[in-house]
Amino acid sequence: MSWKSIVLAAALAGAAPALAEEGAHSQPKPPRQQWSFAGAFGGFDQGQLRRGLKVYREVCASCHSLSRVAFRNLAEKGGPELSVAQAKEIAESYKVKDGPNDAGDYFERPGRLSDRFPPPFANEQAARAAMNGAYPPDMSVLAKARGYSRGFPLFLADALPGFSYQEHGVDYIVALLEGYTDMPNGVELPPGQYYNVYMTGHRIGMPPPLSNGVVTYDDGAPQTVDQYAKDVSAFLMWTAEPHLEARKSIGLKVVGFLIVLSFLVYFTKRKIWSSVH
Repeated sequence: MSWKSIVLAAALAGAAPALAEEGAHSQPKPPRQQWSFAGAFGGFDQGQLRRGLKVYREVCASCHSLSRVAFRNLAEKGGPELSVAQAKEIAESYKVKDGPNDAGDYFERPGRLSDRFPPPFANEQAARAAMNGAYPPDMSVLAKARGYSRGFPLFLADALPGFSYQEHGVDYIVALLEGYTDMPNGVELPPGQYYNVYMTGHRIGMPPPLSNGVVTYDDGAPQTVDQYAKDVSAFLMWTAEPHLEARKSIGLKVVGFLIVLSFLVYFTKRKIWSSVH
């Protein structure tokens, strides 16, 4: 055996434990989910959005704000499409800070359709004090703010308008909600931290928020962690892009117009230049 072979074998032997440890603690890509709103012809499932709203209100709203969503949006076309009375009932279940009144004081009143979902904490400092130093992010655009690279060659398609996969964020949220596991051997986390295979660094300050049966559905859908995670993720996709269905409808009409225009231009050119030799 040559000295080069000996050096290479020693290097590989030394690197093997490090590679094994890196592989054991690497961050996997979130599994790709099937969504009703995916693709050029996709649209939201109103039943799923309503279930996702229920999961948000009963589980997520105690920590996470939804500051860009107004109660009236819940009754608009393309969303959960609740009745105005249902949206008003949800609004009135919240207390909204208002004022000042004639005496110069601020006061609380029941929410109105024009109000947005009020935050669970008065300010960031109050949130961090209640959450062990962690600051729960606002969930309004979370589904569009999160993402991941799908690797070669799919990332090439993602760079092309109209061909990109736009559901990275909701896939990530589902994976994160289902990614809590026991810590591997040799891994230690600070107090108040939890192990999650899909979180950067595998550490997260949010305890597992979902468990089977924690939210009661009225439509017969499974009351499981997997169903809860998908429903609330779909709801967050809507809050991040409430006009998704209208955008796709306009896009398809524009594409159709351009196709017709292309044929008209082509045959007009043939007609004009047909007599020229």
